[in-house]
Amino acid sequence: MKTTHRPRVVRNVGQAVAVVVLIAGTTLLGASPSYADDGPSVPPGTQATSEPPVPVDPNDPDLKMPEGGTLAPGRVLDIVQVVEDLGGEERREDSNADIKFALQAEVLFGKDSAKLSSAANARIAAIADEIKKQNATKVRVFGFTDNLGSSAHGDVLSKKRADAVHGVLSKALGPTITYEIRGYGEQYPIASNSNEEGRKKNRRVEVSFPRGEGS
Repeated sequence: MKTTHRPRVVRNVGQAVAVVVLIAGTTLLGASPSYADDGPSVPPGTQATSEPPVPVDPNDPDLKMPEGGTLAPGRVLDIVQVVEDLGGEERREDSNADIKFALQAEVLFGKDSAKLSSAANARIAAIADEIKKQNATKVRVFGFTDNLGSSAHGDVLSKKRADAVHGVLSKALGPTITYEIRGYGEQYPIASNSNEEGRKKNRRVEVSFPRGEGS
């Protein structure tokens, strides 16, 4: 016996609305329609990168300190603040414990030379004033070069340049300061040696000392 399927007839307006809602819901909950990409609605980097945190139950027994337990000592994070002048000739780093100045070699010396330029004394004198302000008694003077030329030549040149800066500081600060003077050559670059801009930053002398009561 052949069975004939007849289309369902909507008997009233309420049923018609229900059918329309059902079809619309299928479209919304099924495959998403394709729209033109007009870009993000907010600037990149401002979108949330994770789900909102789940509220914490303050009465959760796992959050309670066991009997006899104690809190660990508090720690002060060492935050470093970096200030660099417009030409990158001088860089200052301030942390909770230390202050470090990095002077580009071109500001202090001629090319491939350890002889101080006429502008060098004023730069080094300003660092000496900061050392006095901090009441520091220990000062580190480290020289660095780029990776051009031989490693041995860079080691010697960087040490001579550190010695030259130390000579000016010692005259300004007197005999009460203990110095650590080293030449590291091409070690510890702070920029890429693949281009002149980076190599220029790597050719430098750093003067660092502890932060004192005067900060």
